[in-house]
Amino acid sequence: MPGWLDCGGAVPERESEIRVYAIVRSGGRQHKVAVGDIVEVDKISTAKVGDTVELSTLLVVDGDAVTSDPWVLAGIKVQAEVVDHHKGQKIDILRYKNKTGYRRRQGHRQQYTAIKVTEIPAAAK
Repeated sequence: MPGWLDCGGAVPERESEIRVYAIVRSGGRQHKVAVGDIVEVDKISTAKVGDTVELSTLLVVDGDAVTSDPWVLAGIKVQAEVVDHHKGQKIDILRYKNKTGYRRRQGHRQQYTAIKVTEIPAAAK
């Protein structure tokens, strides 16, 4: 029966490349990053566009090898390059209390830094 399930008799092969990724901490949040990814993190006020920043690592996955030992991870810093500083979308904060005439409206735009991950060092075994 031809249709969207028919893949021509051949099963597509998965990527043979092993993807290395890391969980990093930035601005009190955790981000999953891989080499070449562009990630939005809270604004890094000390960095300018083009600068290199180091992010502390919480976990490194290299194929089947998972490194989560804090003593090993203390020496691993993910390298990233600052691409851009920008503001996020505006959010509206509305407060309302019934029957009292209390209404407050407030807006907020979070400032972000876009970074491009350039290197994830391998854990020493």
